[in-house]
Amino acid sequence: MKTFNIALNQINDVKNFVNIVNRYDYEMDLTSGRYVVDAKSIMGIFSLDLTKPIKAEVHSDTCDDLLAELKPYIVD
Repeated sequence: MKTFNIALNQINDVKNFVNIVNRYDYEMDLTSGRYVVDAKSIMGIFSLDLTKPIKAEVHSDTCDDLLAELKPYIVD
């Protein structure tokens, strides 16, 4: 499992993020506080607090291709 933080600051960021994640077969969750949603669900993402970084978990250890595409959204 790979875990990292992302920032989705604008509506287009959410839309582009979901489009990227949906192109891959990896299962991925986003966590904000005590809420966990499917990263492929645009409605789920909009239910999170997007003013803070969101914890992302990809349920695979070999997802470097996905991480490369998500690089603009990954924060430290």
